[in-house]
Amino acid sequence: MRVLDDISQAVGSTPMVRLSRVVPPPHEVLAKVEFLNPTGSVKDRIAQYLVDKALAEGRIGAGGVVLEASSGNTAMGLAMMSILRGLRCRMVVRRQTSREKLDSLRALGVELVLVDGSLPPEHPESYNRKAQVLAAEDPSIFFPDQHHNRDNNEAHYRTTGPEIWRQAEGRIDLFVAGMGTGGTVSGVARYLKEQDPRIRVVAIDVEGSVFSDHFAGRPLPAPRPYLLEGLGDEEVIGCPEFECIDAMEQVSDGEAFRAARELAAREGLLAGGSSGAALWGVRQVLARETEPRRVVTLLPDSGNRYLSTIYCDRWMAERGFLAAAGGG
Repeated sequence: MRVLDDISQAVGSTPMVRLSRVVPPPHEVLAKVEFLNPTGSVKDRIAQYLVDKALAEGRIGAGGVVLEASSGNTAMGLAMMSILRGLRCRMVVRRQTSREKLDSLRALGVELVLVDGSLPPEHPESYNRKAQVLAAEDPSIFFPDQHHNRDNNEAHYRTTGPEIWRQAEGRIDLFVAGMGTGGTVSGVARYLKEQDPRIRVVAIDVEGSVFSDHFAGRPLPAPRPYLLEGLGDEEVIGCPEFECIDAMEQVSDGEAFRAARELAAREGLLAGGSSGAALWGVRQVLARETEPRRVVTLLPDSGNRYLSTIYCDRWMAERGFLAAAGGG
């Protein structure tokens, strides 16, 4: 174990864990534990890649402002990179984002621009538009635009995909992962399919998002509100490489949250709702398989960010996700 010059050098090289308790044999499920990145999520990878690339290309200089729209995890990674690279950080975040994420961002000195997450995507004050409006007002701002910038995908094509391939020793039948910006699942999928075109990729969407309808070629419905952070979107965005996806599954809030709690209770993995969504998706896929399969999935962020929501019995019960309120 070498001594690092700064904590960004700890990004990546996360472990892979066999989920034998929540998915018993004959199937084998390997989970890439991305919440062990420095700020607790897979988004540290794109934050490091996008900021360092922008600095190298002269698109931002010392003291400049990094601006992004984020559900919290990318914001955390960009906050870390801004501190280490002498930059300032301004994040557009939904007011509905978990209290733990908002408090963590403030602790890292992020200037928060809070928006109403219920506004339609075309509204200039919506989560989807506010960062674009602010970036257009000041050309000196570096706006990574994680929802439309394919460098998001490239970060995972270069790092996450190769790590998964090496750790699984090239033996993968299925890759199952959530789709938020689409960067993780798309970059990894493209890399894995280049190594072995037989690998099937299943992306997990959330009920209320428009991704699944777009993938299926159906007319886009009006987006509906949901509580799961980090998956889905109200409109089709630029990063998802739908051509690399073989199938999509749509999870409900309750299904994702209960599966996340099961990961904690049975595997000792305190992970967030999108990790629960991934586990739910793995089970949906394997329920249709007639032969033993080797599956890789990905746990994007830590459950520490949802102690007041997913891991609070009262919060869960009030929303109908648990039968009765306990402590919490």
